[in-house]
Amino acid sequence: MQPHDFWQEIHPPQSFDASGEFRDFYVAELPDRRQMRLPIRVLADGDHALASLIINQASFSVQEALAEALAARIAIHDVDVVAGLPTLGLTLASAVARALGHQRYVPLGTSRKFWYREDLSVSLSSITTPNQEKRLYIDPRMLPLLQGKRVGLIDDVISSGASIVSGLELLAACGIEPVVIGVAMLQSERWRERVDATGMPWNGRIVGVFSTPILERSGNGGWRRPA
Repeated sequence: MQPHDFWQEIHPPQSFDASGEFRDFYVAELPDRRQMRLPIRVLADGDHALASLIINQASFSVQEALAEALAARIAIHDVDVVAGLPTLGLTLASAVARALGHQRYVPLGTSRKFWYREDLSVSLSSITTPNQEKRLYIDPRMLPLLQGKRVGLIDDVISSGASIVSGLELLAACGIEPVVIGVAMLQSERWRERVDATGMPWNGRIVGVFSTPILERSGNGGWRRPA
């Protein structure tokens, strides 16, 4: 597959073998058993890899399918308003809000406008941009939309947990405690330790459309789930 071919289609159930060895792509299954093909990214040690999702490069139909699936999973929490994490989480958050029937959502951002407050910001890091120093901000004018409401915090992927924890710290600084944290992909289990280190019960509030493991290199040159 060419790089631009990934994330462009949701396939019917059982279109691909999702149980064995993976070579050109990883097969992810949505809750309704439909499938997506994800590229495999080799980690630095050469013996392990991760499945990747870049949602703003996906077709609109894939974005909508993921948003609808995530909206269905968080709807039981009676979310009043959706807050989205930059950068890629904003694409999903907007679509989830629409799928829930909301008229708007609240985007968090990394661009500091002159009227923003430094005390309403936190340091932000990401596994995909590890050498970029950023801060995460909230527009003070958006606070009335969140305060006293049942907030759902949305990101595209949770991997190391760094971005989600930053978002939770920022909302906590605003006196806001999300009732649910939703993502399209739960990438391995590495994020749990960082989330647990906050001392808050966030792990029980995190939901995803699908999960992907850290893959191990097989003897046949492909990739497999850990035993």
